[in-house]
Amino acid sequence: MVFQDSVLVDGRTHMLGRLASIIAKELLCGQKVVVVRCEQLCVSGSLVRNKVKFTAFLKKRTNTNPKRGPIHYRSPARMLWRTVRGMLPHKTHRGQQALARLQCFEGVPPPYDKMKKMVVPEALKVLRLKPGRRFTVLARLASEFGWKHEALIAKMEEKRVARSAEFYAAKKSATALKAKATAAADLSKVADVLEAFGH
Repeated sequence: MVFQDSVLVDGRTHMLGRLASIIAKELLCGQKVVVVRCEQLCVSGSLVRNKVKFTAFLKKRTNTNPKRGPIHYRSPARMLWRTVRGMLPHKTHRGQQALARLQCFEGVPPPYDKMKKMVVPEALKVLRLKPGRRFTVLARLASEFGWKHEALIAKMEEKRVARSAEFYAAKKSATALKAKATAAADLSKVADVLEAFGH
């Protein structure tokens, strides 16, 4: 990634761990990172395997006072946040500052739906996971363990995609009209020049 004011990453079909490691590196370099569509991140392995692993993780707690941690986040955005946190020295001042530069969201909330999103090729499932290998979408795993907003996010995403398709169609027609007008203006200029030279 090139250093920018803020980088907006579309989490769809990225591998969770690979994306987290790249984000952690960028955060430590001082880059602000926003990740949207965290619910569509992928984890390698079948759903059953990942459920077994997450259940084992849920059993880890403080015996005397479970509120002290570890805290087991159920929403996909917090799962990514926690994965990145594990790759940062988050108990030092530098690590805390880095973690403060990260924002994760399910779906694409308003300020970011009008912005250009980028992908991270080194973390894409299609490039990183062998064809035929099993994988789990984070939304499905989170829903199995108590995340209740999968249907709502899917509904909101559907509306957003329809809106953006509408906007894109309008933009395309406007660009075509502009090109047509420019071509017509160029032709009239050529005609004027030819007339001036008496052709």
